Amino acid sequence: MKKLVALSLVSLALAGCVNPGKASVQAEQLEGHRFVLESVNGVAIKPSAVPPEMSFGKKMAVSGVMCNRFSGQGKLSEGELKVKAMAMTRKLCVEPQLNELDATIGDMLSKGAQVDLTEDQLTLATAEKTLMFKRAE
Repeated sequence: MKKLVALSLVSLALAGCVNPGKASVQAEQLEGHRFVLESVNGVAIKPSAVPPEMSFGKKMAVSGVMCNRFSGQGKLSEGELKVKAMAMTRKLCVEPQLNELDATIGDMLSKGAQVDLTEDQLTLATAEKTLMFKRAE
């Protein structure tokens, strides 16, 4: 009986560690889609001639533009997206917000960002920044 009670308690403790309603995003859910950046840390992005965006190609090829264009091979593991050896153009934009977004996206993707996809909304998050994107048609 004591073993049964102990086993039940362990099972309950382990069940509390699992988040049943939140499954990790899979590569197939992102591939072939383009997302336009809407906000950073809850603050809306100012409209610009070329809206900041991010696209996912076959085999998790990641590309996009903030101020500069970027691309690289993404890897999605347990809800975290990393892009090793990301290439980025190096021009200076007139809009300071876009220049800051270059540094933000470069840092997030090289170190790894948690990814969440809810319907048409993509979220990339680290401890410091949260980028919210909307799926583009």
